Amino acid sequence: MRLKFDQLTAALHKELAPVYLVSGDEPLQLGEAADDIRRAARAAGYATRQVIAIDTGNEWPQLTLEAESLSIFSDKKLIDLRLPSGKPGLEGSKALSAYCQRPPDDTVLLITAGKLDSAAQKSQWFQALDKVATVVQVWPLQGPELLYWLQRRAERKGMHLEGDALKSLAARVEGNLLAAAQEIEKLYILHGSNRISKVMVEDDVADSARFDVFKLMDALLSGKVNRAVKILAGLKAEGVAAPVVLWAISREARTLVNIKTELKRGGNPEVLYKKYQIWDKRKQLVHEALQRLKSKDLQGVLQASANVDCQIKGQIAGDEWEGLFRVCLLFSKGLQI
Repeated sequence: MRLKFDQLTAALHKELAPVYLVSGDEPLQLGEAADDIRRAARAAGYATRQVIAIDTGNEWPQLTLEAESLSIFSDKKLIDLRLPSGKPGLEGSKALSAYCQRPPDDTVLLITAGKLDSAAQKSQWFQALDKVATVVQVWPLQGPELLYWLQRRAERKGMHLEGDALKSLAARVEGNLLAAAQEIEKLYILHGSNRISKVMVEDDVADSARFDVFKLMDALLSGKVNRAVKILAGLKAEGVAAPVVLWAISREARTLVNIKTELKRGGNPEVLYKKYQIWDKRKQLVHEALQRLKSKDLQGVLQASANVDCQIKGQIAGDEWEGLFRVCLLFSKGLQI
């Protein structure tokens, strides 16, 4: 069965398929579709999850092994197979075709893959999958589809984008759904569940403020405490809202926690960088931060960030910008000037 991205949730509420294939070159929808399937599987009692990341091509025997083995901890198991290239090769083709001929009971196979070209969709392995799997293909959105997606995303936060605001936001994100999701989250932080005007979008979705926040993240990742503090002071002077700065820092810290956790479980760094949208120019910064910061350090950053959130909301005493200063010190650890 083939589904559109926005049809997946309803289908998951009915029943789980034995195999899911989620593919495409739009990373946000790809990740969210896979997350929805994982959540549905957990809710249905598939408590054990085995991740197989296809890197060199030598990992395919693991699929056969997992299909034939019983879980020690649970009767139900999710096999989470990552195929970034979208090309399984000869061995992978055989393994997937064999799996689909006799899908094991009480096992769900989730395959996430890059964009599949027309040749791949005519291949034997894809045809075998197509007979038993739910296939969800995602792609970049443009025009009316992008406007519809932005409005739905805002409505999930209880916001409504006015017509001019919707068009203005679409022009700024240029089809980048990850950036769009971040900007909608920012608008929600600043304005809550309200109608969003074009003026609000133009004031709050501003390139200059966004780039400065990104520069702060780069300084924190590289441990340059003096530069981080200088940028933080500049953001305050320019009138950038404290919740926006806090959101960016917290998001970066949570990403590092997730990557560090998955690396300890044997995750492939390159696969994880792609999963968490860390592109080439930022890989070295993230790598340095992962080497420098321990898990307890990152948990300390998140705890301090939670305190700042309470200060912003007036739930505890203290100045939120002083709190952000402390968070920056914890994040950078003052290792560099």
